[in-house]
Amino acid sequence: MESKVKVAGHPVHPMLIVFPLGLLATAVRFDIIYQISEYSLWCVVSYYMVGAGVIGGLAAAVFGWLDWFAIPNGTRAKRVGLWHGAGNVVVLGLFVLSWLLRRENPAVPPTGAIVAGLVGFVLAAITGWLGGELVDRLGVGVDDGAHLNSPSSLSKLPAGAGLAPGSRPANRTGYTGADRRMSQTAAYSGIDRRVQV
Repeated sequence: MESKVKVAGHPVHPMLIVFPLGLLATAVRFDIIYQISEYSLWCVVSYYMVGAGVIGGLAAAVFGWLDWFAIPNGTRAKRVGLWHGAGNVVVLGLFVLSWLLRRENPAVPPTGAIVAGLVGFVLAAITGWLGGELVDRLGVGVDDGAHLNSPSSLSKLPAGAGLAPGSRPANRTGYTGADRRMSQTAAYSGIDRRVQV
């Protein structure tokens, strides 16, 4: 399922999430360094990083919601996307709380500000995994027909261009969507230890 909002052929949401994720995660690390070193400059920098991270998170959220609305109802992707998005709203709320608690004296934040950031950081790891599940497992945001030799997204050709007719393997899973694999060869050719049902 292709993303609905793209720039230069790539989905906007995944391009934007790196900024709030990096800023907020680094702010938490700086808070931990402050706890160890008691050097207050770490918290002042963390204060500004949290503010910038929240702004970046809000920008990324807009494009994430636009993509989520395009996911068909009744699918696992729609449910996972809802948990991903709602969880990230909570993450942003925790970091807004952390930022507000720091405002009076950014150099010496109260314990609640640091705890809110830590909880937000842990929750962001979970919601980040859910985002990975959406893309890597459920194919959300992946161009239809994408394969390892797809033409550049700047070429304006569809991702499936260049495939010989009939080169996609027959689908035996019951899934009726597009199969993005070029061959039936498994990525791992060793012993299959999965339980067959």
